[in-house]
Amino acid sequence: MEEPNIAARLLATPVIVPWMPGPGASTTGPVVVSVTEIRAAHRRDVPGVAARGCRMRMGWYGMSGAVGLWLWSLPAALRGGSISVWEDEQSLQRFIDLPRHVDIMNSYRMRGTVRADRWSAERFEPGAVLERARDWIVEVVPCAG
Repeated sequence: MEEPNIAARLLATPVIVPWMPGPGASTTGPVVVSVTEIRAAHRRDVPGVAARGCRMRMGWYGMSGAVGLWLWSLPAALRGGSISVWEDEQSLQRFIDLPRHVDIMNSYRMRGTVRADRWSAERFEPGAVLERARDWIVEVVPCAG
């Protein structure tokens, strides 16, 4: 018989899409990491959020200053987001200001809650980034509403 704690842990383990390198993937210097989350208020909004995130990912190879990206999801919790790595703050800000990104945020901002974390590192270490991002993702954050 399976322990309830095992099922709870599985539901709290994010599904992470494989790494998508960007033009700055070979960088050896400092990087900026951004982890974002949208928690949908309604299950019906999850497919649209996921589809738009995947479409943005398809153009990642041409995203100036992008080192790379993972998308993540906790489907049962109606949560998902990104873990993106950038050459610098300016590159991240250019992405945030892209009309397509602004459109997505405007479309979904009122359909759930959004949160983000950002930090700098002396160099890109994928394992360390994923570990810190996973810790942030699984933090117990109360639902809005």
